[in-house]
Amino acid sequence: MIGVPLSDKSAPEVARIRAALLDWYAGHARTLVWRVPPGSHDRPDPYRVWLSEVMLQQTTTPHATPYFLAFTTRWPTVNDLAAAEDGDVMAAWAGLGYYARARNLLACARAVARDHGGVFPGTEAELLNLPGVGAYTAAAVAAIAFGQPANVVDGNVERVMGRMFAVETALPAARRQLKALAARFVMGDQPGAEHADWPQALMDLGATICRPKSPLCGQCPVAFGCTALATGEPGRYPLKARKAERPHRRGIAWVLRDGQGRVALVRRPDKGLLGGMLGLPTSDWSETPHDKPPVVAQWQDAGSVDHVFTHFSLTLTVRVATGTGDFVWTDKAQALANLPTVFRKALERGLAH
Repeated sequence: MIGVPLSDKSAPEVARIRAALLDWYAGHARTLVWRVPPGSHDRPDPYRVWLSEVMLQQTTTPHATPYFLAFTTRWPTVNDLAAAEDGDVMAAWAGLGYYARARNLLACARAVARDHGGVFPGTEAELLNLPGVGAYTAAAVAAIAFGQPANVVDGNVERVMGRMFAVETALPAARRQLKALAARFVMGDQPGAEHADWPQALMDLGATICRPKSPLCGQCPVAFGCTALATGEPGRYPLKARKAERPHRRGIAWVLRDGQGRVALVRRPDKGLLGGMLGLPTSDWSETPHDKPPVVAQWQDAGSVDHVFTHFSLTLTVRVATGTGDFVWTDKAQALANLPTVFRKALERGLAH
């Protein structure tokens, strides 16, 4: 039967969907640098699983991949990462965004090294006790690295469940319901390879077939169980509430260079947006930012740049000058390579002036 309604999806139907998707995954799994392919005799490295999952939060796979390779080359084990300097890790993270993740990454690595002898704990409950590890990451590491029966729900899984059951509640309010529906597919209570494969199969289905736009329903291995497909409008799901308008803020970024052409940077406070990162000196970011430069100099306007954060958009006016002062003086090439994106945009604008 095609498109079995939610109320009629029996345990055998759920089991059939699970079996069909696992069979599909065995032959169609994406090749990812952090992944152990299905059927492999190699065991996943919990460090690599954890690192990839942290990087992939709010970041696409193509964007995260070079960062993952760079991190694992420079810090191949969790003990190596735990021993790294904060500034080195924050600089290596630049461009991935959501910089609190980098601070949490270090805190977690150091806790694993200090409290667990450099070995990640193997259960969801123990993983949740690590600093910076939330419900999703704990479930993902428990399932993928240790084969534990855990309910791993990311945006791809929400979309698959929203369509599989044609959920009429809009996101984000539907999240609890979608997670409960996904839990129906987590079967058995003993560790095993299927528990590692299942969440990755769901993610791959969402990423390659059950796409946000123009889902490839004709190629879907579980189309027989999709209620949204039966409605004739699979792309309508999952429903999403209309987003509130993102507020806009303004600010000033000062690009100061010395006689050697080096760029003046400052270390941002540990707390707050881009906390702990090196950045350009700036005003506050508000509707009416202050206009007090970091040093007295012959400042010139160099235009402006726009950037979008999760909760607000920002226009930075860029001003440039030559001078001296108590800053972190950095070669311009190094600054361009290591600054967060918003500051790199402003620095590029200032250097082009």
